[in-house]
Amino acid sequence: MSAAGLSPARRRPAAAALLLARTVYAFNWYNVGAVLPLVGQTLGASTAELGIVLGAFLAGAGIFQVPAGLAALRWGNRAVSIAALAVMGACCLASAAAPSWPVLAALRFGAGAGAAFFFAPALGLFASYYPEGHRGPRVGLFNSGFSVGSGVGIFAGAAIGVEFGWPWALAIGGAMLLLLAAIAPRLLPRVDRAPAGARPSGAWRAARPVLGSPAVWALALASTGLWAAFYEAAQYFVQFAHAVHPGWSLALAAGLPTLMIVFEIPSGPFGGWLGERGVGLRPLLLGTGIATVGLVLAIPWLPIAGMLVVFPLLGVLDGVMWAVIYLLPTYLPDTRGSGVSLGLGLLNAINIFGGSGLAIAFGFVAGTAGFPAAWLFAGIAAAAPLPLLLGFRDPRPPAEPARRALRPGAATDAAPAESRPA
Repeated sequence: MSAAGLSPARRRPAAAALLLARTVYAFNWYNVGAVLPLVGQTLGASTAELGIVLGAFLAGAGIFQVPAGLAALRWGNRAVSIAALAVMGACCLASAAAPSWPVLAALRFGAGAGAAFFFAPALGLFASYYPEGHRGPRVGLFNSGFSVGSGVGIFAGAAIGVEFGWPWALAIGGAMLLLLAAIAPRLLPRVDRAPAGARPSGAWRAARPVLGSPAVWALALASTGLWAAFYEAAQYFVQFAHAVHPGWSLALAAGLPTLMIVFEIPSGPFGGWLGERGVGLRPLLLGTGIATVGLVLAIPWLPIAGMLVVFPLLGVLDGVMWAVIYLLPTYLPDTRGSGVSLGLGLLNAINIFGGSGLAIAFGFVAGTAGFPAAWLFAGIAAAAPLPLLLGFRDPRPPAEPARRALRPGAATDAAPAESRPA
């Protein structure tokens, strides 16, 4: 039985379990940042050393994206997703007992590796539960789970850390992941098998078309500057406000990026629905990318009233854009079906490493030439690679899902991606 052939009674708890895991996964991305000053006081770590702790997680998450996709080809999305929850949970739980910052950094690197092995296989498995033309809003919802978890991780992590100490903020997140890893085998049906078989050579043969896909590389490189722009808006805005608008309170400066996160939550499912219901995936991505560039370039010149418009709009664009970006590999000819997890892993790896490099460069430009020049740099870096999206066709006619939905049996005759097992 293919995954898309699941009955609603089996599909709903499986999809809900993966969505909850995605949310808790995001909680464990951001809970460390929420208690970082407390960690520094307890472990005697400087700001630079705490930066290594944060960077270690991102390094693990980036390095293991492609290996996660290869593992999914060999062992299947379900098995890799469950194992990743256990690895990430164990490392996050152990982080609570770290006796020094180097140990904490090493454990956060392991947690990042677990996060990498969860993301693409879990998204591939989640998308496989729905037939073509009906998965867009669900992929957007899956991505919105990250926004919910990150917001909770920041605020609840800080509250737990202040009340009970920073180890509890990390321990609770790790324990929730381990609990999910324990119950996931009962909730996730065994509907996918490893398409490449048990031998590594089979996985490598299946991986080569995905790793060399021009469409995946074009999508990844085109979106890297946008990944960095959203990251910079979220991470650097408080410092920008402190330097350029010293009269603004810290709560106001921090509240604007929070608005962006809040508006990401409903816009993800909407973006997935829009991409499959008449607009088309590539045109939608181009339009949101161009709009994002315009808003980023406007940031240094706007008063507070303008910021109250820009950040909610950025949140909407962010939610729509990443719903489309993560939906595209489920339809691209080189990655649909068994190659979707590896395609997502390659895409995410390029975004994380390239986007992190651009974010570091943004800080350097801000420190040497000022924030207006830095926001100009961010806009140019986001706009310059967008023409790469013109290098491949929209993977399916915009109106096709709607036509299929009108035919009897549309939910099963659409040749869903996972009828080719993943």
